[in-house]
Amino acid sequence: MVACYIISTTYICRMIIRVLIILIFSQYTFSQKVDNTMSLKIAVGSEMVIYGLTMYGLNELWYRNYPKSQFHWIDDNDNWLQMDKLGHATTAYNMALLGNNIFQWSGVSQKKALWYGGMYGMVFLTSVEILDGFSKRWGASYSDLIANTLGSGLFIGQELLFKDQKVLLKYSFAYTEYSKQRPDLLGKNRLEQAIKDYNGQIYWLSFNPIHMSKTNFPQWLNLAVGYGADGMLNGNKSDVNRTREFYLSPDINLRKIKTNSAFLNKTLSLLNFMKIPMPAVKLADKKLTFYFFHYGQ
Repeated sequence: MVACYIISTTYICRMIIRVLIILIFSQYTFSQKVDNTMSLKIAVGSEMVIYGLTMYGLNELWYRNYPKSQFHWIDDNDNWLQMDKLGHATTAYNMALLGNNIFQWSGVSQKKALWYGGMYGMVFLTSVEILDGFSKRWGASYSDLIANTLGSGLFIGQELLFKDQKVLLKYSFAYTEYSKQRPDLLGKNRLEQAIKDYNGQIYWLSFNPIHMSKTNFPQWLNLAVGYGADGMLNGNKSDVNRTREFYLSPDINLRKIKTNSAFLNKTLSLLNFMKIPMPAVKLADKKLTFYFFHYGQ
């Protein structure tokens, strides 16, 4: 995910993060002070600024340093044992969730907020694929586009069917030693490693089977199924020790925890993309391993 590599290191993208923080906190501070028209202008304007600065930063600070080509496609479905595809889907899902919240705050109808906000992650990541497609070193990926669509589609579909998110896509990370061997590819610092080093990442599908049956069991207590990979110094099959890893762990749905503070409720909701460290069972190489307190690899 080239966009993520740049976001972690450039001045322009740090500006984007600041704009995003301002936008998020505006949900707490402006909601009672401005009318819906002004709120909508702030929401749309902020998202346009984030989008525009990101695209400019990617083109100027990353793609410009590499030769261009005619638009072309590549087949990278086997790279990184599909960890990057799960990264695309999870990013698109959580950006859709955030976009929907922003447009709901702006005062538009729930239907418009769902489609405008829900499509934001897919549109954003698809734009990155277009830049990839015109770069000689990379190329646009069908499987990336499918993953982007599935991530946004999961959010939109659940809102249409349930008016709630019963199934969540989450992320966790723990440092690995692989980055010392390939810091150029897997990251030179903790922030880059959290984005680049797929060996330390786990992507989780978190849900509450009891909640789906509408019983009185705590709605904030979820079951999470995770997928990770290990032994990867390159994206391709040249790594002879690449292994898939599967996880099962309890999880906490922070969006279902309600407090008397609107600020705290919003904060918990925004942090819900991260898997809470909990006990876990891992299946890898036909061997089960139990972890009393597990977050990443």
